[in-house]
Amino acid sequence: MSSNHLLIESDKEHETLDRSSASNFFSGSLSTPSSRQSSPRMEPSRFLKKMKRKGEKAWLQYHGRKTNAFVNSSSVSVKKELKKFGKGKRSQYGVYGRMLALAAHALAEGQNKREPKDLWREPVVPASAWMPCADQRNWEPSGGNNGYILVTANGGMNQQRVAICNAVVLARLLNATLVVPKFMYSSVWRDVSQFSDIYQEEHFINYLTPDIRMVKELPNKLQSLDLEAIGSVVTDVDIPKESKPSFYLKNIIPILLRNGVVHLLGFGNRLAFDPIPFQLQRLRCRCNFHALQFAPKIQETGALLLRRLRKHEGHSGPLDHYLVGPYADSIMKEKRGQSAKASRYLAIHLRFEIDMVAHSLCEFGGGEEERQELEKYREIHLPALAHLKKTTKLPSPAEIRSEGLCPLTPEEAVLMLAALGFNRKTHVFVAGAQIYGGTRRLGALNSLYPYLVTKENLLSATELEPFKNFSSQLAALDFIGCTAANAFAMTDSGSQLSSLVSGYRIYYGGGKMPTIRPNKRRLAAIFVKNSTIEWKVFEQRVRKAVRQTKHIQSRSKGRSVYRYPRCKECMCPTD
Repeated sequence: MSSNHLLIESDKEHETLDRSSASNFFSGSLSTPSSRQSSPRMEPSRFLKKMKRKGEKAWLQYHGRKTNAFVNSSSVSVKKELKKFGKGKRSQYGVYGRMLALAAHALAEGQNKREPKDLWREPVVPASAWMPCADQRNWEPSGGNNGYILVTANGGMNQQRVAICNAVVLARLLNATLVVPKFMYSSVWRDVSQFSDIYQEEHFINYLTPDIRMVKELPNKLQSLDLEAIGSVVTDVDIPKESKPSFYLKNIIPILLRNGVVHLLGFGNRLAFDPIPFQLQRLRCRCNFHALQFAPKIQETGALLLRRLRKHEGHSGPLDHYLVGPYADSIMKEKRGQSAKASRYLAIHLRFEIDMVAHSLCEFGGGEEERQELEKYREIHLPALAHLKKTTKLPSPAEIRSEGLCPLTPEEAVLMLAALGFNRKTHVFVAGAQIYGGTRRLGALNSLYPYLVTKENLLSATELEPFKNFSSQLAALDFIGCTAANAFAMTDSGSQLSSLVSGYRIYYGGGKMPTIRPNKRRLAAIFVKNSTIEWKVFEQRVRKAVRQTKHIQSRSKGRSVYRYPRCKECMCPTD
C-alpha cells in the first residue's frame, strides 16, 4: 500500500509518510476550488458608503511541509524557533515569525497536557433541544401550470447548491414546472459536471414531488424555441441580488404566462431570505438537507475518505449516514483492536486562493512582488475592481484589515488553532485549493501540526482518477470531510463551503458538532500586536474572541437558512 493510503498510526509511520509524500503535500495545485462567487457590480460611491457603514458585510457583497517535527519538547527553545521562523531578509511567514516561534514552543511544552475541556464540544446551550423537521409538509403538491422554469446555475458546487434550492422555491412560488437545473461551464472552474454527476437525480425528483412538479427536459415543442429571441432569457444582471418574492411575481410570471417558459441564466443567490412565507422557507431547508444527496460514486469515495480519517474508530460518525448514505456501514470495516484509541480529527477550510486574496485588496507580507502579482491578476480577472482601485480612493490595506475584512492567512489560522489549545498530535484535515503561495505558504501549518492530511494524501491517484478535472465533484469530497469532522474551523465567514458545512452540522449534529467561527475583526486587533504580545495574553484573547462566536444562535431576520437552520422553518424545538 502506498503512503498516500495511510493515516498516521505512530511517529515512526508518520516520518515514513513525511519523507515519501511531503513533496505532494499542498504543492499549490490542490484540485478542489473552494467556494467562489462572481463579483456583483457596484458603483464606487455606493461601495464606499457601504464599506463605511457595514464593514465586512458590504465588502463581501462587493466581492460576492511537512517540515521536520520538533523531536522533543524539552529540547525546543524559543531562541531556536525564533531563528527558524524568522530567518531571511523577508521571512516566508510574513510578520508572524515571532508569534509562530512562540506557538511552536507552547505546543512542544504542552503536548502532554490536557486540551481545554470545551475544545471538542459545543458550548453548554440547549442545542440538543432542536431537532430536524424540514421534512414535514403541510400543503398539496403544486400543479406547475404556469409554465416551465429552466435554471443554469453559476459558480462552483456550493453556489450551485444554493441556486438549486432557490430554484425549487421559485417553482413553488410561481406554480411552475422546474426542469432539473443545469450548471454553467466556467473558464475559471473548467468543470463540465452536471446535476446527475454530483447528486442523485431520481431521489431529488421523487423526494420533491409532493412539493413541485419537476421534469428532466423541456417538452419538444418548447425545445425548438429561440428563448432569447422571444424574451424568455433572464440573466443574473436582470435580477437584483436577494430579490423578494414580489419581484418574481411581478416580473417573471408575465413571461411564463406569455411564452410558457423562462430561462434563468447564471442564477445564484437571487432570492431573499426574508420576507419568505413559512412553508416556502421550510421547502428551502427540505431541498438542502434532505433532497440533495450526493451521487453514489461520491458517497463511496467519501466513505473511504472518512474511514481513513478515522483509522482507529470502529463506528461511523453521527452525520455519516446523511452524507454517504448506505456506504456509511463500510466505515466500520477497518475496526481496530479494543485497545486502540479512537481517532478524532479537526477539519479546517482555508479560503486563501488567489481570487480571494486579490478581491480583498489586503496585503499579506509579500512586499512589492506580491502587490504586482495581485494587481496583474485583477487586471485580467477582476477588471471592474482594478478600475475601481485606480479611479477611487479606497480604504488602505491596514484599514481593511482592522475591520476584519481580510481572509485569514495560513499563518493566522495556525496561530488561532494553537492559541485555542489544539495540541501537536491533533489530526487535521485541510480542505481548500490552490493556496496562494503554495507549499511555501503552508510551511508553518505543516510544521506545527505534523498530523495534517488532505484528500490528496489519503486517497490514491487511482481512487481520485474518476474525479480528475471535475472540481465540483472534488469539492463534494471536501464537503463530506469537513461536515463529518469532530470539530470544524472556518477561516472566512464569506465562504459558501464553510457556510453550508456549518449549517449541515447544526441541522443534523444534535448539539455535538462544534464549529469554530472566528470574528476576524477581533482577531485583527489581536494579530496587530504580534511584535510585542506575549503568548499567554495572545492565547487568552483568542480564546475569548472565539468563545463568543462558537455559540449557535437562532437565525435572525435576513440570515441564510442554509447557514443558520436553527429556526422554526427548518428545525423544531423538542420541549
